[in-house]
Amino acid sequence: MVANHGFTVAIKRVYDQPEPGDGTRILVDRLWPRGLSKERAKVDAWLKEVAPSNDLRKWFGHDPEKFAEFRRRYEAELASESGQEALARLRDLARQGR
Repeated sequence: MVANHGFTVAIKRVYDQPEPGDGTRILVDRLWPRGLSKERAKVDAWLKEVAPSNDLRKWFGHDPEKFAEFRRRYEAELASESGQEALARLRDLARQGR
């Protein structure tokens, strides 16, 4: 769980079974999870623009040596107009409760 700016965000895999205490479920990924129906996912919002772009994710390839540059590029993506709008939506949802 992450507490920041007066609200708490819990991180959970979308494939994990939803639980009553989950609160608002938000998918942060550019691609819809393979083999998972929207009914089974039970997400309340899908904020693609908060996730790293497909190009950035592929370039990074989970290589620890590229992390500093990945972070710089990801922060630049989040600074874009669509990134800022998506982050504002995420903040608004988080302020409404878990």
